[in-house]
Amino acid sequence: MTATKGLEGIVAASSSISSIIDGVLTYRGINIDELAERASFEEVAYLLWHGKLPNRAELDALIAQLGDYAKVPAEVIEGLRLYPKNSNAMAALRTAVSSLALYDAEANDMSREANIRKAVKLQAQLPALVAAYARIREGKEPVTPKKGVGIAHNFLYMLTGEEPANVAVEAMDKALVLHADHELNASTFAARVTVATLSDIYSGVTSAIGALKGPLHGGANEAVMVMLDEIGSIANVEPYIQNKLNNKEKIMGFGHRVYRNGDPRAKHLMEMSRQLGKLKGDMKLYEMSVKIEDLVTGQKGLKPNVDFYSASCYTMLGIPRDLFTPIFAISRVSGWTAHILEQFEDNRLIRPRAEYVGPADQHYVPIAERG
Repeated sequence: MTATKGLEGIVAASSSISSIIDGVLTYRGINIDELAERASFEEVAYLLWHGKLPNRAELDALIAQLGDYAKVPAEVIEGLRLYPKNSNAMAALRTAVSSLALYDAEANDMSREANIRKAVKLQAQLPALVAAYARIREGKEPVTPKKGVGIAHNFLYMLTGEEPANVAVEAMDKALVLHADHELNASTFAARVTVATLSDIYSGVTSAIGALKGPLHGGANEAVMVMLDEIGSIANVEPYIQNKLNNKEKIMGFGHRVYRNGDPRAKHLMEMSRQLGKLKGDMKLYEMSVKIEDLVTGQKGLKPNVDFYSASCYTMLGIPRDLFTPIFAISRVSGWTAHILEQFEDNRLIRPRAEYVGPADQHYVPIAERG
């Protein structure tokens, strides 16, 4: 047996949920470009869970169900109040999602029908948890979720307490669509490994959040915003980036293990970054980002990934930097739960082997004879 570092190039599962073939991302066989331009996030979530786009009655029923489930149990909200105000936002979300299972009578019901309901509950409640945590740590009361509106609209409303602009809702909805699933990424794999033991859906999503928390996965867009803050102005872009290139330092938001010719999601967020800049009358972050892309792509051939322009989009939406990765989770829980449902349908315990590289022919030495 020979180990493959990072499991790169290893096919670990068969899936009909999403694919990346020749640099083209699809959800259930539909090109991400079509979905980003035409589909709502609710349509995409339904597509991932059920394998087809919903008709009008099915979509209306899902939106109503999301509204019914969006209110988080009071006990979980009270738990959020006990978290230290400087808690890591992803650690707070991980803990809160785990606690949701304690207040769901169906938590251990492993039927498909119950698991579909739990997937919808998780999709409805993650935005409410993130918004409630953000407000509580600022000394504000959580905002009650609205019914009859989409998740993007509801999240921005619960976060700010104000009705969001249409362009803001469109940008958030598109970001959710683009982040919904991405084949067998680290957090999705973590979710499938967990539920392959026949653990419950809440355990799977909690595992996924733990994996997403890492800066090599979900935290990259936050790191992009740190870089933009360090640069500070258009005039500083070239010397800053050139210095990093000269020193062979990693520039966050560029390159991808799977995509060799560019991340197909990036162009959609680039356009939303431009539109949000125009809405706010401040094009600085967008123009800085474009200049960085020109330099990095021109000199290194690396193209931006989905994280690069999402950083400026979220910032221009007024979202605190440490909520970028929790927003990723709000979207990706649709994909996680779809993969969990798929794992349950044809389950086998995921138990790979390891290549042993330690010492051989060792023997026990009595403690009195040890040096």
